[in-house]
Amino acid sequence: MTKAVLDAIDRKILKFLIENARMPFLEIARECGISGAAIHQRIKKLEDAGVVLGSRLVVDPKKLGFDVCAFISIRIQDPKLQLQVVEKLKHIPEIVECHFITGTYNVMVKLYCVDNDHLMKTIFEGILPVPGISTTQTYISLDETFQRQVYVDCLEF
Repeated sequence: MTKAVLDAIDRKILKFLIENARMPFLEIARECGISGAAIHQRIKKLEDAGVVLGSRLVVDPKKLGFDVCAFISIRIQDPKLQLQVVEKLKHIPEIVECHFITGTYNVMVKLYCVDNDHLMKTIFEGILPVPGISTTQTYISLDETFQRQVYVDCLEF
């Protein structure tokens, strides 16, 4: 995959959007010292290059009653089954992230559940029955200390 070539203004635009995806384009334009039309063009270029994948609201799971955040490492018996396993995992609504990983396990998922009973049910009725999964290891998050997007100021261009 080719890296996008970004200049200082592109990085500045990204920094503003990462901090507040709802920031008006005209305000970004004022901060960057360029026209509103130029901001629109640059953001469109960033979207077309796949740098900006969209914008979304961030919901606090705890405010909705999802008090348990867990990470589950999953070992798949045959690496040829990885894509089929992931397709099945996509249908488990509690899973919010899925990563192919290195090490003893093949996949790691992040999920939110209402309580430990809900987590146990999700593991035993949702994850373990997926064909190809041999073992899992569960880590319960005690507290999320911070969350952020990639830090664009550290990139060298």
